[in-house]
Amino acid sequence: MKIVRACIYPKDIQCITGRSERYGRKLLNKIKVYFGKQPHQFITAQEFSEYSGINQEIINDYLDKVS
Repeated sequence: MKIVRACIYPKDIQCITGRSERYGRKLLNKIKVYFGKQPHQFITAQEFSEYSGINQEIINDYLDKVS
């Protein structure tokens, strides 16, 4: 059984969206505010999917390929 990484990082957002890594960092901060998370907490694939509107299956497929 292969375990898929649960956390999303700025580099992941860059690869999924085609935007810059800096955009990924800013977006992660916006998502943390949206979900009421503290700065040290991580963003999950599910939270990123919910916020961005990108199907979670697409995100999980990407994370599966890079893991």
